[in-house]
Amino acid sequence: MSRDNNRLYESVGDKTLRYITLLMAILVVALMIWIGWQMFSSSQESIHHFGWAFITGRVWDPVHHTFGALPFIYGTLVTSIVAIVIAAPIGISVAIYLNEMAHSKVRKVVAFLVELLAAIPSVVYGLWGIFVLAPVLRQSVEPWLTKWFGFIPWFKGAPVGFDMFGGGIILAIMILPTISSISREVMAAVPTAHREAALALGATKWEMIRISVLSYSKSGILGSMMLGLGRALGETMAVTMVIGNMPKISSSLFSSAYSMAAVIANEFTEATYSLYLSACIEIGLILFAITLLLNILARLLVWSVARGPKGGHLV
Repeated sequence: MSRDNNRLYESVGDKTLRYITLLMAILVVALMIWIGWQMFSSSQESIHHFGWAFITGRVWDPVHHTFGALPFIYGTLVTSIVAIVIAAPIGISVAIYLNEMAHSKVRKVVAFLVELLAAIPSVVYGLWGIFVLAPVLRQSVEPWLTKWFGFIPWFKGAPVGFDMFGGGIILAIMILPTISSISREVMAAVPTAHREAALALGATKWEMIRISVLSYSKSGILGSMMLGLGRALGETMAVTMVIGNMPKISSSLFSSAYSMAAVIANEFTEATYSLYLSACIEIGLILFAITLLLNILARLLVWSVARGPKGGHLV
């Protein structure tokens, strides 16, 4: 009789746990749908008024009730691409070193320090960008790039420090832990037998890493880069403090610009009429959609590696 009671109690407990966890999962999905729907419904006035011209428009003039999001989309994408170009090689190199070369004690210390970058508040990065990074860029880095690479449109213009290049560098530092930690995890998923087989065939350390590790984990590494890109797209405070906040489109990285997150943060409280407010919300809707799609694709790429055989070297 007691055994039957125990089984009944365990059955009730299992069902309760399953339903509670299912409810929590449904709530998370419902929250995402609700946020998207609320932004879509709140931006209806702007959508109906401007249509697709809102995305392609270059003028943002609240005084004359004219709103175009293209400069903000452009500034967001350019700074995010600059961040990926800088952070991806560094993050992947750190992951290779920690997973394939570093001693276990060194691995723990360096991994902790790299991941500690993610714990620094974005406003601190912004202050560092204002008082340290921007002067260095204005006085040293950007004049040097203009002197030697000024024939490239990306490096033309007067060095100001508060521009898309500075915003990209700040974002690169902020997304470095994301790329490094996820790349390290997918490299650790590479089966140990692959490494041993390559070494047994006479491959050097670098050849083993290139043939066995990088080729196996390339989709996961791409996923980590896209997750980092999604993180960069939505960053607000740090970019707002260093990008210059000017709604214009320029081919030069030394030009001030504006990002979608920055314009929402700066102008949402100043939206004094409904169309202005609706336009700000529509920018948030565009940013939400881009970030959501990137994160979904990145997760699919990471999972494609995680489903493989179990690897090693992750401590």
